[in-house]
Amino acid sequence: MGHDFAYPPVDFETHPDRYKHWRLSIDGDIATLEMAVDEQAPLWPGQYELKLNSYDLGVDIELADIVQRLRFEHPEVRVVVLTGGLDAKIFCAGANIRMLGMAPHAFKVNFCKFTNETRASIEDATRHSGQVWVAALNGTASGGGYELALACEEIWLIDDGNAAVSLPEVPLLGVLPGTGGLTRLTDKRQVRRDIADVFCTKAEGFRARDAKRYGFVDHTWPRSRWEEGCAARARELAAAARAAHPERTGPGVALPPLSRTDHDDGWSYPHVDVRFHHDLDDRAVTITIRGPTDDPRRDATTWSLQAFRELDDALLRLRVNHLGVGLVLLRTEGDPDAVLAHEAQVLQGAETDWFWREVQLFQARTLRRVDNTAKTFFALIEPGNCFVGTLFELCLAADRSYMFLDDDLANSIRLTDANQGVFPMASGISRIEARYPGDPDAVEAVIEVDGPIDAEQAEELGLVTAALDDIDWEDEVRIAIEERVSLSPDALTGMEQNLRFGGAETCETKIYGRLSAWQNWIFQRPNAVGERGALTMFGHPERPVFDFNRT
Repeated sequence: MGHDFAYPPVDFETHPDRYKHWRLSIDGDIATLEMAVDEQAPLWPGQYELKLNSYDLGVDIELADIVQRLRFEHPEVRVVVLTGGLDAKIFCAGANIRMLGMAPHAFKVNFCKFTNETRASIEDATRHSGQVWVAALNGTASGGGYELALACEEIWLIDDGNAAVSLPEVPLLGVLPGTGGLTRLTDKRQVRRDIADVFCTKAEGFRARDAKRYGFVDHTWPRSRWEEGCAARARELAAAARAAHPERTGPGVALPPLSRTDHDDGWSYPHVDVRFHHDLDDRAVTITIRGPTDDPRRDATTWSLQAFRELDDALLRLRVNHLGVGLVLLRTEGDPDAVLAHEAQVLQGAETDWFWREVQLFQARTLRRVDNTAKTFFALIEPGNCFVGTLFELCLAADRSYMFLDDDLANSIRLTDANQGVFPMASGISRIEARYPGDPDAVEAVIEVDGPIDAEQAEELGLVTAALDDIDWEDEVRIAIEERVSLSPDALTGMEQNLRFGGAETCETKIYGRLSAWQNWIFQRPNAVGERGALTMFGHPERPVFDFNRT
């Protein structure tokens, strides 16, 4: 089984008309989502089969689309019941092992990262959108299948003497559960550490009685009462969600396809432009976000949603399809007042209107996608920029920011209410708070500044890395770029992830930071992917061969 498969570019956009692996039905305020993976329709046709409801990136791209569309297009839905759609006695066998075994290292890591973000979006929908996700496990859920269930608010397991939940990655594959399973066991479900230890090294997992006893599932029913029990509990949860979120009424808002145009040096959307730097061997790319040119409107084409959908798509394409890109230069251009007008509509509308609330939540998720992207980000703040409020969050998310110091001090940025916790990081704090660790006075001083902030003042306040005049700008920025792309990408990824996820840990930062780091390392170790490694040998009659040294 090789590890140098040259996979074709991945498209992260899909539509219900093109789903191959999921069946969604809606009955009033309860949606049922059946996982029925077509084993003959993998992301890479002819390379492997998606047996036993196992999944690959293509399956998860559809799931991410479903989570998103339910929030925008079906505000009436209060409960999403996730269940198995195959006749076999299995809910989901987890990530497809053949796919993992043949995939290049970087693809494996990015695959795990995307599935982590999709599961975090399920939790976000439950927490903020009044759409409670529950897992109705009508068969065995192993590995990533159980991790998918762990993202749900409740887990129900059929008690038929056969169905079980398990995380068999350590004993069977020599790797870790890749989508947050370990962290959600201890932090979210608060399973005892010793019991979790037994569970994670017991390949067959726990059946209904022990799974319920130790907190791995919430409810079990025998097959004779399975449908009745699931339906009754779903109605209870729907009633509670209706009471908690009475504002989610009215018709949904359909999400149109993105419009993307390819160019010789990149691609563009109506509001976002992506251009490669051929002079740097395509190791750097500039993303330019253009501000709005029209007024806000309550539909999916409004700038606040559309521009961030385009940015989100660009980030995903860069992650998976352009591994050589190590540096992303962030630029904006447009009318700052127009950006602030759209921002005001989002923030004010979010208080009473579910649609604007969903726009705000999507912007927050996209900004966290920036935080979690293993590429360097430099923000370039130049005359004509619109890095204000919501868009200034991109500067705060960047690893460095350079601001042009012009003679008439016209080049400016601006902070607004949007920078005061509206878009929390995975740690739960604002990016302004993260910028000044242990210095609440600095946070307060920055927030109190009203109006435009020029480059000199921005540097004094610590809002930018450096303010450079016209004599220094070109050379200093060029040197910073050339230096960055010359450094080890492995060291930079580790450095950036450590620096970005500072402060107190949360369940989400552990998954994004700690798990990503360890899985990144383990996926390269001979014990996992060597010629006789556990992942390589899976499905073969020979046993894996381990180097038992512990470091």
